[in-house]
Amino acid sequence: MPGMVVFGRRWGIASDDLVFPGSVELLLRVIWWIGTLFLFTYHKGHFDCNGGGILHSYLVGLLVVLGLIILSLCAIVYVSAQGTITNPGGRRSMPALVYLRALLYIPELVWACLGAVWVSDESRGCDPATVGAVITAVIASWIILLFTGLGVVFVFDPMGSPRLQPGPAEPLGARDMESSGSTQFLSTARSLAAKVWECRLRLLCCCLPQDESHRAAFSSISQLLSDFFSDTDLVPSDIAAGLALLHQEQDKMERSRDPEEIVSHSPSSPIDQDLQTELEKAAHCMQFAAAAYGWPLYIYSNPFTAPCKLSGDCCRTSAAEYDIVGGDHLGCHFSSILQTTGLQYRDFIHVSFHNQIYEIPFFVALDHKREAVLVAVRGTLSLKDVLTDLSAECENLSVEGVSGACYAHKGMCQAADYIYRKLINDGILNQAFSIAPEYKLVVTGHSLGAGTAALLAILLRTSFPTLQCYSFSPPGGLLSKALVEYSKDFVVSVVLGKDLVPRLSIPNMEDLKRRILKIVANCNKPKYRILLQGCWYELFGGDPDDFPTEMESRREELLSQPLLGEESLVIRHSSSYQSLASDDSPAHTAAHLPLFPPGRILYITEDGPSRRSCFSQVRYRADWSNETAFRSILISPRMLVDHMPDGVLRALNSLCSDSPFSLCPSSLSNNPHISM
Repeated sequence: MPGMVVFGRRWGIASDDLVFPGSVELLLRVIWWIGTLFLFTYHKGHFDCNGGGILHSYLVGLLVVLGLIILSLCAIVYVSAQGTITNPGGRRSMPALVYLRALLYIPELVWACLGAVWVSDESRGCDPATVGAVITAVIASWIILLFTGLGVVFVFDPMGSPRLQPGPAEPLGARDMESSGSTQFLSTARSLAAKVWECRLRLLCCCLPQDESHRAAFSSISQLLSDFFSDTDLVPSDIAAGLALLHQEQDKMERSRDPEEIVSHSPSSPIDQDLQTELEKAAHCMQFAAAAYGWPLYIYSNPFTAPCKLSGDCCRTSAAEYDIVGGDHLGCHFSSILQTTGLQYRDFIHVSFHNQIYEIPFFVALDHKREAVLVAVRGTLSLKDVLTDLSAECENLSVEGVSGACYAHKGMCQAADYIYRKLINDGILNQAFSIAPEYKLVVTGHSLGAGTAALLAILLRTSFPTLQCYSFSPPGGLLSKALVEYSKDFVVSVVLGKDLVPRLSIPNMEDLKRRILKIVANCNKPKYRILLQGCWYELFGGDPDDFPTEMESRREELLSQPLLGEESLVIRHSSSYQSLASDDSPAHTAAHLPLFPPGRILYITEDGPSRRSCFSQVRYRADWSNETAFRSILISPRMLVDHMPDGVLRALNSLCSDSPFSLCPSSLSNNPHISM
């Protein structure tokens, strides 16, 4: 539902979001009131120390103020728990209760000042325990006031100004969107939203240089984010509730689905090509893709042994001994790469840790085991990398001999072009092949590095027709359909489980937004119950809740209206709300160009139940899939865990060795298959 409107503006919190914070404060206030009552009873009749009269007035007044606050909190919690996300009728009195609660901060502030004055000037000669109790009460008052102020800042909505409120609601229809008033409001709202997002990005990246390239990136990313969020009016807790409902709905559908047939060969490769061979090649290349992350991933994967192994190497050699570009003054990154790959220093042709927006680290090495010149590209590890990730607009990428629309992810396309120019113009590949002319070229990377590696392979394909690319956990919004088909001859992508990133694209995010709106609009349970049951389900499992709906008997056209009857900033005629009525609605047509993961996709899943104890053993299976299987984002606690490079490497090593792995972190660092 839209944010609550109080004090003449809209806030980033809804009227049903006060159950949990109100309950926590209520518990603290009740304990505080009981302690104050005990202190007053203990001193009743003998306030005979210096300043005893002030102490008596302070305790009586504090009991009264706390009592009023407790009553107001009880009312707020009760009213906030009424109704559902889409039915706020039982919460109409919430603004008045918020005004009352805000008014009670005035006497609380006065009494906090009174207690501070008594402690500093009038407490001499009084019981030390009493003085300590009053000091505790005063400090608690100021802490609560401080956290209240921080909370106000946190839920402040820069777009909640009354000047941006739309005019009086009119009957919905196509004519409204064509009116000049609606068009002007839409333009104003999106323009302000873009400015707000740009300010947030500048604040978040304040440590980065504010040059022209960064300003251009901030502008394009803020426009993308504002366009995505401009046609919805949900607060963060609504999204959390929607994700909890979607996860249980997906698990319910997954349990009722028939077992999938296992495909043991790639649909685009000869039938005699063994899947095990591809897995072994992928596991080998994944070591280099993980090594590109340097010391952070090495220490994360080997927390007990890595610090000892790196402590001597990092400071032992001077920077001049290694021909390394940028950002590794102590040599820790390069030392971890040596430890991870098992190569010698002489095997490395070029190592670059230079990192700017659209310019990401990579290294070129001679892999004698596989007789390959290997280019490994690092994934996301800095704010600059995040900006490259978020530059998700489409950019034309013309490829000779490819028919159809050729376009790709802008940020990764520019990163691939940067590495391409370094490899070709600086003669790095010429140097490598002059040493080992019979070797083949292999490009690899993980996450951001995977997308950049796939695009780099496309750029290098004409010069090196036998090259191969192994792309681990690549982003879903990377290549157009024509480029995906072209890349299937030389790119293999590896995706683990319910990894979010290979399913992440702008059309998929739009689809997720639409699904959240629909499931939230149809659920007839209060938000606090959805969140409580969702947390219980994530932590302890069980059977997914059915969550019956209250919308089944409503007229279908009502589904095209916003999620709340009260005044809000929602763009009432947005495609997100209009598409609630039907998945086949014209409004559901993709507004963005579709992008897909690259090449042939090797999909790895866990065998057996999805929930296991820490000490249970995990077995994996690998199937060939295709890019269309990743057109929907799956909600799961593992959607981020399955993206981690150590998890992908662990799964590949398990498949190659045909042995199970323990889920316990302690066992991971001791497993010889993943020691790096």
